Amino acid sequence: MVNLEELNPAQQSAVTCCDAPSLVIAGAGSGKTRVLTYKIAWLMEQGMAPEHILALTFTNKAAREMQERIARQVGADKASRLWMGTFHSIFYRILRREYEYLGLNSSNFTIYDQTDSKALIKTIVREMGLDEKIYKPGSVASRISAAKNRLVMPDQYVASSNIMNADRAAKVPATGEIYRRYAQRCRQSEAMDFDDLLLNTWLLFRDFPEVCRKYEERFQFVLVDEYQDTNYAQDQIVWQLTQHRQRVAVVGDDAQSIYSFRGANINNILRFRERYNGAKLFKLEQNYRSTQTIVNAASRLIAHNKGQIPKEVYSKKDVGEPISLIRCYSDIDEAGSVMKRIKELHNRKGFSFADIAILYRTNAQSRSFEEVLRKNAVPYRIFGGVSFYQRKEIKDAIAYFRLAVNPYDEEALRRIINYPARGIGQTTMDKLSEEAVKSQKPIWDVIANPDGLDMSGGTKGKLRDFHNLIQELHEASENETADVFSQMVVERSRLKEEINRGKEAEDIARQENMQELMDGIAAFAAERREQSLEARIANYLQEVSLLSDLDDMNNQEDSDGVVTMMTIHSAKGLEFRAVFVVGMEEELFPSTMAMENPMGIEEERRLCYVAMTRAEEILVFTTSRSRFRYGKVEQMQPSRFLQETGIFGSPVREPSSRPLIVPKRIPATQPANNVRPLSALTSASGSRPVSGSKTASAPATVVAGDIIVHERFGRGRVESTSGSGIDAKAVVDFENAGKKQLLLRFAKFQKVEG
Repeated sequence: MVNLEELNPAQQSAVTCCDAPSLVIAGAGSGKTRVLTYKIAWLMEQGMAPEHILALTFTNKAAREMQERIARQVGADKASRLWMGTFHSIFYRILRREYEYLGLNSSNFTIYDQTDSKALIKTIVREMGLDEKIYKPGSVASRISAAKNRLVMPDQYVASSNIMNADRAAKVPATGEIYRRYAQRCRQSEAMDFDDLLLNTWLLFRDFPEVCRKYEERFQFVLVDEYQDTNYAQDQIVWQLTQHRQRVAVVGDDAQSIYSFRGANINNILRFRERYNGAKLFKLEQNYRSTQTIVNAASRLIAHNKGQIPKEVYSKKDVGEPISLIRCYSDIDEAGSVMKRIKELHNRKGFSFADIAILYRTNAQSRSFEEVLRKNAVPYRIFGGVSFYQRKEIKDAIAYFRLAVNPYDEEALRRIINYPARGIGQTTMDKLSEEAVKSQKPIWDVIANPDGLDMSGGTKGKLRDFHNLIQELHEASENETADVFSQMVVERSRLKEEINRGKEAEDIARQENMQELMDGIAAFAAERREQSLEARIANYLQEVSLLSDLDDMNNQEDSDGVVTMMTIHSAKGLEFRAVFVVGMEEELFPSTMAMENPMGIEEERRLCYVAMTRAEEILVFTTSRSRFRYGKVEQMQPSRFLQETGIFGSPVREPSSRPLIVPKRIPATQPANNVRPLSALTSASGSRPVSGSKTASAPATVVAGDIIVHERFGRGRVESTSGSGIDAKAVVDFENAGKKQLLLRFAKFQKVEG
């Protein structure tokens, strides 16, 4: 028995509407899944057989959760007879039933995963004699996938001047021919990739109307979850199945449409009522997750978007804690500040670590937080990703550093001897290993003298080239500072060239990670110089290995769980008692790429809305005055989104050393009740600088008790001083970075009052 009394009035209306197409706009935390499950149970209670109901989701987890909830209401037998699952799983079932219409010999066709698809594309690229470094399988697969999700067939692809011009601009003009051969080979092998499950379902319904009609008759009611995330192909198939009967209900939130890079089209949900005449709109506006303060701020932020369905989201929970903004001096100061606040929540306010999440715009931002959490024994996990130092591109670079410092490091050698590709394959490695065992020598010594090996002269030449490269880097590692040396490695090894080839989202993430590594090394070298410490790459590797040793310990869950770290994209659908949204600066969030067009800014704003509405009780933003970027300290501007929440007024914008895109000013609103207004701070603590930055030629004069603000370490108190002139040093206890001994002639800081 479906008990409608368990629903609020808006939810009840959405559940019981069965006589018209329905668009249910479900605000964050408004009970979307509850409405879907109750509606399906309600339909069955009204007499509709479960096998006549189609419910499409985006994840297997969502489908399982809904089926379990429905089973509790109508029984497991009825729930199991529903056509409920992901788009791909449901369409796979249909295609297996109707395989003959597609010209297949059997219903047991193969499904290619991403690895299979990339392998086939790689084979085709080789057969066509194309450069594999330009036509990278992953990038080509992404272009083919995008075409399929727009329902573009190979012949249409090559006939489209817009598509071909885009391929030429990307220097991959042969992609259309690769697509044609790829489709042909899949058909010959009776195989489909995941995108084919959509494309072929659409073709089946388009080319065989009687089949489409059969499924229209079968599915007397169609429900779609997360409709704002549907792509063009998914939207078209839903239309094929519902255009005549029009018994369809879609649920989603345009304010949480954040996957355009995957092909999601927000217009599918914005224009739903234009396509389905007479469609009814239901708005679920009560948020059951977050405090009033958080909901109100998120609503003010998203109100700045033009492309949206207006709604008034509200919360009946407590007003709650004020939203905080931590203004930091640098990314180091930011990480330390967040760590201290997490410890405060855990030790003083009773939050478990599992109650807390750190959300960032890009994966590369995880590094500084990982390092400080490890050093302070705060357990954490990277959700939906891997730890910074475990990412492939980072491990490759560090393997080069290790091998340069110690050419006898066999594991590092094996990892990078043929990356980037230099013609030293597995067969050659097997011969090197065999000779090393036979002669009882390290592989490095075998490579140093390959003349007696059973291999071609060309291969021996490649081994000599590799040996010479590593030998040159080994000598440089002993003379150059870590920052100079690391740049030398990525350029001479061609790592930089290899990583910068791609332009897909995955490639850009790798490039950001590599840049973060380079920036981290540059910051390490600068900080060691200020502390009068050696800054060779060997010193850096020591520090990284110590962090890695702590990795296992700090990722062990205890009774308090672990702090969750993730990108905001990965956080959608999750919730935490306390959320830190870090890196709130222009060109970081919103990202530089998004600033190129208004639609990009609107999606970034939706992303910020998603981040804010993950928080139940505590929401903290952080912004840094400066960051180490592209090898130097750059001044940053606070994100426009801070101002748009209506909480912080108009933030003071710091001077920049380079042209920045400044957002259009929006008149500042009065601070909401129970929130802390942002004062016009000149430093993170409000202190007033009284002396200028010091340079290497003019060391500052400080005495014990002085308060200073360091460019990277933030605010601290001088504990003691020693030496004089160019050898003058000071031990400073920094609020968030701990104790440091600074060589004053190199230290970049300001003395402050108070």
